[in-house]
Amino acid sequence: MEIALEIVCYVIHRARELVADLNPLDDEPGKRAADDTADELPEDDVSAAFPESPEYEELKEYIHNLNEDEQVDLVALTWIGRGTYTAEDWDEAVEIAREEHAKNAPRYLLGQPLLADELEEGLNELGLSCEDVDT
Repeated sequence: MEIALEIVCYVIHRARELVADLNPLDDEPGKRAADDTADELPEDDVSAAFPESPEYEELKEYIHNLNEDEQVDLVALTWIGRGTYTAEDWDEAVEIAREEHAKNAPRYLLGQPLLADELEEGLNELGLSCEDVDT
């Protein structure tokens, strides 16, 4: 990975805080499903899931300020944590992430409802953990 473990752990920590501040999801018939993502919202409405949330803007800006390799690694790590790729497929995941999300990684990542869990699972798949990292 081109990204430092401390950066990944910081994103995990902040993403967990962000989700904790959301109102509970309503999974009644006819409502948006809990696993829907903000990625499906029109581009101007991505932050609609986080109305007036300075925490959302801070995390978005933090990810935006990472270099492209770090942003791409976050996307690839998310995919590994989701099971789309395995740890052995790291290079392929990075290549595809670069092709598909190099320009919109912050928006894409923050549109993932399970971002923190998927990043954490991705780290586990690579034999890494945030246990010893101070966020």
